[in-house]
Amino acid sequence: MRRRRNGLRVLMWGCVLAGMPLLAAGMLQLIPQIPVAANRLNDLRTDLEQEPADNREDPPCLSSGYGWLAEEPDAPKPEQTTETATQPEAEPVFYASGDPGEKPYPTVWHPGTARIVRMAYQRYSGGNIVDLDKCGQVRNCTSVDNAALLEESRKAPAFTIMGDGSPEVLIMHSHTTESFEPYVREYGDAEFNYRTTDPALSVVMVGDQIEAQLKKAGIGVIHDGTIHDYPRYTGSYDRSRVVVKRILEENPTIKVVLDIHRDAIVSNGNLLQPVIDVDGQDTAQVMIISGCDNGSLNMPNYMKNFRFASCLQQQIESDTPGLTRPVLFDYRKYNQDLTTGSLLIEVGSHGNTLAQVKRAGSVLGASIARALLDLKEET
Repeated sequence: MRRRRNGLRVLMWGCVLAGMPLLAAGMLQLIPQIPVAANRLNDLRTDLEQEPADNREDPPCLSSGYGWLAEEPDAPKPEQTTETATQPEAEPVFYASGDPGEKPYPTVWHPGTARIVRMAYQRYSGGNIVDLDKCGQVRNCTSVDNAALLEESRKAPAFTIMGDGSPEVLIMHSHTTESFEPYVREYGDAEFNYRTTDPALSVVMVGDQIEAQLKKAGIGVIHDGTIHDYPRYTGSYDRSRVVVKRILEENPTIKVVLDIHRDAIVSNGNLLQPVIDVDGQDTAQVMIISGCDNGSLNMPNYMKNFRFASCLQQQIESDTPGLTRPVLFDYRKYNQDLTTGSLLIEVGSHGNTLAQVKRAGSVLGASIARALLDLKEET
């Protein structure tokens, strides 16, 4: 009986080995059918808590910068924001009532299964990392040569400011309802999708902190809290584009547009809470996103935005070492063609608490103010 079983095993493995070339050939035929989106899989990879940052080679793209929580069961997929030059700028349809309705922040919390993991992104190493001259880093996810990018980072931003109180900075939020954890806890709430229309508990609150620091420095600011992503998420950037263009037309003195978001970072089913200690207080880490044009995005001045991103990155990291993750330089538009000072900034992630991102907004705003004052015209 044992010999018979052994004979069957030999026959079975012979069939498997004989069929492998046919299987491989079939897989090769299927490869071209894999969606192009699979090539961007690295954009969604995350670091593990225990992975030593200094030993990493070619660190993974931590997020795609959508500020969208993929695990939300009812959330729509993020829209394609890389508009091409041939796409018409259609006027989006706003909600007929002008009021998107309410999405309250929870008052009762339910036990969840997703752990909240505290961690801090540290200095990166790898072939796509550019170390800026003063401090801070850039994660180059494009075909632009690192040396060319470093040279560009050494150039001054393409604008100056007056600092006379006239509006020169616009703070807005394409994903206005993005929200955060209520407080430090071990597990998240599976019934909360980290979105609310309450401006005191969303990224609008973070924008308020940045606004306060800029005004304190004498820099004129408009902070627009228009909701673009609720009740309909798809088309958020189209809707925010209309609002930004209108504000720029009404306020031609504006030089800088900051689209303030929060990230959504998940690893192995855990919510990551990127945080550092700043003067004894938990403070969420931040990431600047500067878009690059691959020839199809109708964004000819993207390098001028990158100069401003490099300027800010070095100021923030100089003021508060460890606060920043590397600037994400990638093929993205995010309406960054509207000025030469347009950037998207991710403040924390959905795993961070309200207090942590509030603190980050204040620290970030102070650094932005210092960077802008260095660009003030001499009178």
